[in-house]
Amino acid sequence: MTIREMRNKLGDTQAEFSRRYNIPFRTIQNWETGARNPSEYILSLLETNVKDDLINRKTIVLPEYDPHKIDLPKRKDYVSSFSWLKAVHNEIGDNIVFALDSALMCQNYFLGRDNEYLVWIYGDDFINEYNGVVQLSTEINDFYVLEKDGILFTDFDRTLMDSISNESIVDMQGITEALSKYYYLHNESFNDLTIMPNQIERFESLALDAIHYYDA
Repeated sequence: MTIREMRNKLGDTQAEFSRRYNIPFRTIQNWETGARNPSEYILSLLETNVKDDLINRKTIVLPEYDPHKIDLPKRKDYVSSFSWLKAVHNEIGDNIVFALDSALMCQNYFLGRDNEYLVWIYGDDFINEYNGVVQLSTEINDFYVLEKDGILFTDFDRTLMDSISNESIVDMQGITEALSKYYYLHNESFNDLTIMPNQIERFESLALDAIHYYDA
């Protein structure tokens, strides 16, 4: 792929592509106009990173309610968010991995909201038959997947990565609250987290918000 093709697949402007991969904006312009050409090594590395980023950006617009789709169990009918997600899992089936806010609920880092409607899932396209499902991708590396009481969900590192990658459609309150809880449960430190190089700047901003999340 050319640089322009990679950028267009992500739906990024030149400025967004520049920030995503920490490449000077002028360099992106020069590559796309042909004034300069990136080395084969850079092209290969960027293409790999773009493909990885595309895996968890399948949905770019939140789904609207469709009366022709199947309704999932309602959050208000369950005492806890995890019991609700178990009911959702039982309705949809086994071949799903909860992500984002749904994963944070499984990890007990985020309690969720009483009027919770959306569930974030890695799973095959059949999950789009249900109302309220946001599909991140059809696949995810088992390395990032945890299990609890028969429910699969992304680990904290992957959940954080997915949150930043999908920030345009994600309410970041969940990840900010979760980061705050993580910080205080880990001796006021984020040192054990693995942050992608292109996400460090955004993480630092989120981390600052998280540290002061419960300030009066």
